[in-house]
Amino acid sequence: MTNRREFLMRAGALGVATVAGANMAKAAPATAQGSTDWAAMEREMDALYSVDRHIVNFDAAYYGAMTHPVEATYREKTAWVNRYNSTFLRDMVPGASRDIELGRSRDAVARLIGARPDEVALAGGGTEALYALIVNYKGITPGDGVIYADVDYDEMQYAMDYLGESRGAHVVRFSIPEPHTRANILAAYEKVLKETPRAKLLLLTHVSNRNGLIPPVAEIVAMARARGVDVILDSAQAVGQMPFDVTVTGADFIGFSLHKWVGAPLGVGGIYIRKERQGDIGRWLGNRIYAEDDIRARIPSGTVDFAARLTIPTAIDVLNQIGIQRKQGFLRHLRNRWVDGVRDIGGLSLMLPDEPDNYGAISSFRMPGMKTIDQAKHAQAIFVRKYGVLVVAKAGLAAGPGLRVTPALFNTTAEVDRLIAAIHAEKSMFA
Repeated sequence: MTNRREFLMRAGALGVATVAGANMAKAAPATAQGSTDWAAMEREMDALYSVDRHIVNFDAAYYGAMTHPVEATYREKTAWVNRYNSTFLRDMVPGASRDIELGRSRDAVARLIGARPDEVALAGGGTEALYALIVNYKGITPGDGVIYADVDYDEMQYAMDYLGESRGAHVVRFSIPEPHTRANILAAYEKVLKETPRAKLLLLTHVSNRNGLIPPVAEIVAMARARGVDVILDSAQAVGQMPFDVTVTGADFIGFSLHKWVGAPLGVGGIYIRKERQGDIGRWLGNRIYAEDDIRARIPSGTVDFAARLTIPTAIDVLNQIGIQRKQGFLRHLRNRWVDGVRDIGGLSLMLPDEPDNYGAISSFRMPGMKTIDQAKHAQAIFVRKYGVLVVAKAGLAAGPGLRVTPALFNTTAEVDRLIAAIHAEKSMFA
């Protein structure tokens, strides 16, 4: 007989089956021409979310809202952890070992990314995960080169800079020239690796938070490895947005978020370190809570939101029932709709070329005449105040700032059309 404790600890699977099953049992039907019926999928996704729509939110790259099943499981897990509190944390609840229950989350993440469970540790988000990998990378001696690009995330750039401040590394920053074509990307990475003979570490971003660029990851990882350079792969925006397998990337060290595209509660992410390479990442500030050969020693081990971590399997179940290929297709459909709707505006710059596989949900644009981050922030404010549409001003690229648009599964074509109309209405803002 399953008691209440066992029920609540496994509420994720039950929640998905009862709440989401009816909505996701069938894939969006195909039309007579063979293309996906996106309108049907839009209705399906709308039934999974309760989000405020007073402002149209095109900022899914920041945080992915929980679906109804995930939110319900999170509430149940929070109540359960609160009820048992430190007796659970100290492994005193019969049949509910803390490490076993958290192990279910690690197992689910490992299956999601094609890794072994002992190659995965849970973290407090992608930023924490990547800090842990970068600052604790052992293979740096004074004068060794560490490389990052303008498309990389700010805080991960700071972590690479810290290797220069703390360990005497030679920090090399380079810019990828626009347009961000596959040829330009590969040429830029090849050039910087060739010009940094003592390079030891390269930061590579799987999906740029600035403009959505998806570089040819596997080729760049192989290019670096051929020169004896390790890659730390920032997959914060990749896991859950597109098909993902650690073996396909070729990277030995990967940090990622689970509260973005996987749709888990805020404050969850993870690291992957290939088992044979775990000795090359040091323990977190000498962490001895776990054995030195345990990947979990490489992540802070304080008191965290355990309920959020226990909710991860439900979030992954929902993601799997939606289908990662369908999800990616729907997000690209929304992205392509707004891009196609504004590409005829004279002077407007779309910041990614239309090459296969170099974009997903995220893309950015520059208004005609927009050159500074202050102008981009002004445009962001205008779009919110006048049209109730949130796009995000992003700096950091050598070629100049942009306005980032990131549709979520809960966004609709009507909301995308509202964005298109707003951009057309304000096309002369900086003329």
